[in-house]
Amino acid sequence: MTTRQDSTRTTTGDLLESDWIRRYHPAVADAPRLICFPHAGGSASFYFPVAKELTPAIDVLVVQYPGRQERRREPLIDNVPELADRVFEEVRHHADRPLYLFGHSMGATVAFEIARRFQDAGLPAPARVFASARRAPSRTRPDRVHTRDDEGVIRELRKLSGTDDRVLGNEEIMRLALPVLRNDYKAVETYRADHGARIDSPVTVLTGDSDPNTTLDEARAWAEHTTADCEVRVFPGGHFYLVDRQREVLDAITARISAPTRNRG
Repeated sequence: MTTRQDSTRTTTGDLLESDWIRRYHPAVADAPRLICFPHAGGSASFYFPVAKELTPAIDVLVVQYPGRQERRREPLIDNVPELADRVFEEVRHHADRPLYLFGHSMGATVAFEIARRFQDAGLPAPARVFASARRAPSRTRPDRVHTRDDEGVIRELRKLSGTDDRVLGNEEIMRLALPVLRNDYKAVETYRADHGARIDSPVTVLTGDSDPNTTLDEARAWAEHTTADCEVRVFPGGHFYLVDRQREVLDAITARISAPTRNRG
């Protein structure tokens, strides 16, 4: 096992990590590449189990937004366009092989904007975008979580069931987390897609059947934002369905990464 890891690391040594990119496990040479984007308040480590399961057959890179974990002293970015601009300048250098984007919640919106930037730069479109637990860019709601007091933000977290109650009750942890959460909620709640914004990448939408933030109609509306195929996969669960349904979600990802993609023509 040690010999294989050392050999694999050599074959991928030309790809240097940055403050923005994490590679938790080495992959085989020329493996298709999956870049993952965290949810609001989330960090790169959320995808550690994904990287563990999918490598070495798939090269999993994870974006680390500023203002969290080892980047906690860096200024936060409170709007999606600027965040996407900054992330794109990093991930564009990792498109030397088939490139797939996976984003959960706010991360799905960021992934969509990254795909748009590939096209705007005249670069090949990502092979597929996986949009998890997020309504289509054209479907907006009058959400104002970022303007609530601390208790209001915590109520939202409890509704989504994505944070352990022991964490929500820990004053020290929440004191550090709330500014990041409020910042990210502002970014995604004030985001508006350009009229008729579309990408050329096929889209796989993944959603929980009891997600309070995304209805099935809002998930299906992603079809309006791609010139290629769009499919919707529904899993049992709420906003963080993928935590309990990890195996099924990973199977859906690997099936689409290995399958050919089709444009609508």
